[in-house]
Amino acid sequence: MDDLYRDYILEHYRRPHNFGVLDDASATQEGANPLCGDRITLQVRVRGGVIDGVGFTGRGCAISQASASLLTDEIKGQSVDAAASMTATDVLDLLGIEISPARMKCALLSLETLKGALEPAPGAAAPASDATPAAPAAPAGPA
Repeated sequence: MDDLYRDYILEHYRRPHNFGVLDDASATQEGANPLCGDRITLQVRVRGGVIDGVGFTGRGCAISQASASLLTDEIKGQSVDAAASMTATDVLDLLGIEISPARMKCALLSLETLKGALEPAPGAAAPASDATPAAPAAPAGPA
Protein backbone atom coordinates (compact mmCIF):
# COMPACT_ATOMS: atom_id res chain seq x y z
CA MET A 1 0.00 0.00 0.00
CA ASP A 2 2.89 2.38 0.78
CA ASP A 3 4.15 2.04 -2.81
CA LEU A 4 0.75 3.17 -4.10
CA TYR A 5 0.96 6.35 -2.02
CA ARG A 6 4.57 6.95 -3.07
CA ASP A 7 3.51 6.72 -6.72
CA TYR A 8 0.62 9.08 -5.96
CA ILE A 9 3.00 11.66 -4.45
CA LEU A 10 5.48 11.31 -7.31
CA GLU A 11 2.66 11.86 -9.80
CA HIS A 12 1.68 15.12 -8.03
CA TYR A 13 5.35 16.11 -8.01
CA ARG A 14 5.86 15.41 -11.72
CA ARG A 15 2.50 16.85 -12.84
CA PRO A 16 1.35 19.19 -10.09
CA HIS A 17 -2.22 20.39 -10.19
CA ASN A 18 -2.85 24.16 -10.12
CA PHE A 19 0.80 24.92 -10.95
CA GLY A 20 1.18 28.36 -12.47
CA VAL A 21 0.63 32.04 -11.89
CA LEU A 22 -2.88 33.26 -11.14
CA ASP A 23 -3.09 36.68 -12.81
CA ASP A 24 -6.10 38.04 -10.93
CA ALA A 25 -5.19 36.79 -7.45
CA SER A 26 -6.74 38.36 -4.36
CA ALA A 27 -3.69 37.42 -2.28
CA THR A 28 -0.17 36.13 -2.86
CA GLN A 29 2.14 34.63 -0.27
CA GLU A 30 5.68 33.29 -0.49
CA GLY A 31 6.89 30.51 1.73
CA ALA A 32 10.27 28.89 2.14
CA ASN A 33 11.94 26.14 4.08
CA PRO A 34 15.50 27.34 4.68
CA LEU A 35 16.56 23.91 5.94
CA CYS A 36 16.27 22.29 2.52
CA GLY A 37 15.61 25.12 0.06
CA ASP A 38 11.94 24.40 -0.74
CA ARG A 39 10.13 27.51 -2.00
CA ILE A 40 6.47 28.11 -2.82
CA THR A 41 4.52 31.14 -4.01
CA LEU A 42 0.82 30.54 -3.47
CA GLN A 43 -1.93 32.70 -4.94
CA VAL A 44 -5.64 32.64 -4.19
CA ARG A 45 -8.57 34.36 -5.85
CA VAL A 46 -11.54 34.91 -3.58
CA ARG A 47 -15.05 35.75 -4.72
CA GLY A 48 -17.97 35.97 -2.34
CA GLY A 49 -15.96 34.45 0.51
CA VAL A 50 -15.12 31.34 -1.54
CA ILE A 51 -11.77 30.34 -3.02
CA ASP A 52 -12.60 30.64 -6.69
CA GLY A 53 -9.08 30.03 -7.99
CA VAL A 54 -5.72 28.95 -6.68
CA GLY A 55 -2.27 28.55 -8.15
CA PHE A 56 1.25 27.96 -6.98
CA THR A 57 4.77 28.05 -8.30
CA GLY A 58 7.95 26.90 -6.66
CA ARG A 59 10.75 24.42 -6.41
CA GLY A 60 11.54 21.79 -3.90
CA CYS A 61 11.41 18.17 -2.95
CA ALA A 62 8.66 15.79 -4.00
CA ILE A 63 6.94 16.05 -0.61
CA SER A 64 6.70 19.86 -0.61
CA GLN A 65 5.50 20.10 -4.20
CA ALA A 66 3.02 17.21 -3.91
CA SER A 67 1.69 18.75 -0.71
CA ALA A 68 1.07 22.06 -2.52
CA SER A 69 -0.64 20.26 -5.40
CA LEU A 70 -2.90 18.27 -3.10
CA LEU A 71 -3.70 21.22 -0.86
CA THR A 72 -4.62 23.49 -3.76
CA ASP A 73 -6.95 20.80 -5.10
CA GLU A 74 -8.55 20.50 -1.67
CA ILE A 75 -9.22 24.21 -1.07
CA LYS A 76 -10.63 25.10 -4.49
CA GLY A 77 -14.30 25.88 -3.99
CA GLN A 78 -14.07 25.99 -0.21
CA SER A 79 -15.03 28.96 1.89
CA VAL A 80 -12.11 31.05 3.09
CA ASP A 81 -12.99 30.11 6.67
CA ALA A 82 -12.86 26.38 5.87
CA ALA A 83 -9.52 26.73 4.06
CA ALA A 84 -8.08 28.87 6.86
CA SER A 85 -9.08 26.26 9.44
CA MET A 86 -7.18 23.42 7.74
CA THR A 87 -4.69 21.74 10.05
CA ALA A 88 -1.42 19.89 9.74
CA THR A 89 -3.35 16.65 10.21
CA ASP A 90 -5.55 17.51 7.22
CA VAL A 91 -2.50 18.00 4.98
CA LEU A 92 -0.78 14.86 6.25
CA ASP A 93 -3.99 12.92 5.56
CA LEU A 94 -3.98 14.26 1.99
CA LEU A 95 -0.41 13.00 1.54
CA GLY A 96 -1.38 9.60 2.91
CA ILE A 97 2.09 8.45 3.93
CA GLU A 98 4.10 8.53 7.12
CA ILE A 99 6.23 11.68 7.20
CA SER A 100 9.43 11.65 9.23
CA PRO A 101 10.11 14.54 11.60
CA ALA A 102 12.91 15.72 9.29
CA ARG A 103 10.44 16.04 6.38
CA MET A 104 7.53 17.53 8.34
CA LYS A 105 8.49 21.12 7.43
CA CYS A 106 8.53 20.11 3.74
CA ALA A 107 5.07 18.57 4.02
CA LEU A 108 3.56 21.56 5.81
CA LEU A 109 5.15 24.39 3.81
CA SER A 110 2.07 24.72 1.60
CA LEU A 111 -0.23 24.95 4.63
CA GLU A 112 1.91 27.63 6.30
CA THR A 113 1.97 29.57 3.03
CA LEU A 114 -1.81 29.26 2.61
CA LYS A 115 -2.40 30.53 6.16
CA GLY A 116 -0.19 33.54 5.41
CA ALA A 117 -2.10 34.27 2.20
CA LEU A 118 -5.44 34.18 4.01
CA GLU A 119 -4.30 36.35 6.94
CA PRO A 120 -5.14 40.01 6.61
CA ALA A 121 -2.17 42.36 6.57
CA PRO A 122 -2.07 44.66 9.60
CA GLY A 123 -4.54 47.47 8.99
CA ALA A 124 -5.92 45.86 5.82
CA ALA A 125 -9.06 43.96 5.00
CA ALA A 126 -8.74 40.20 4.69
CA PRO A 127 -8.37 38.84 1.17
CA ALA A 128 -11.44 36.82 1.99
CA SER A 129 -13.78 39.67 1.30
CA ASP A 130 -15.04 40.58 -2.07
CA ALA A 131 -16.62 43.66 -0.58
CA THR A 132 -17.05 46.84 -2.50
CA PRO A 133 -15.07 49.80 -1.21
CA ALA A 134 -16.76 51.80 1.48
CA ALA A 135 -18.30 55.11 0.46
CA PRO A 136 -16.27 58.16 1.48
CA ALA A 137 -17.28 59.68 4.77
CA ALA A 138 -19.52 62.71 4.61
CA PRO A 139 -17.72 65.96 5.33
CA ALA A 140 -17.96 67.06 8.93
CA GLY A 141 -20.31 69.95 9.59
CA PRO A 142 -19.45 73.02 11.60
CA ALA A 143 -18.55 72.25 15.18
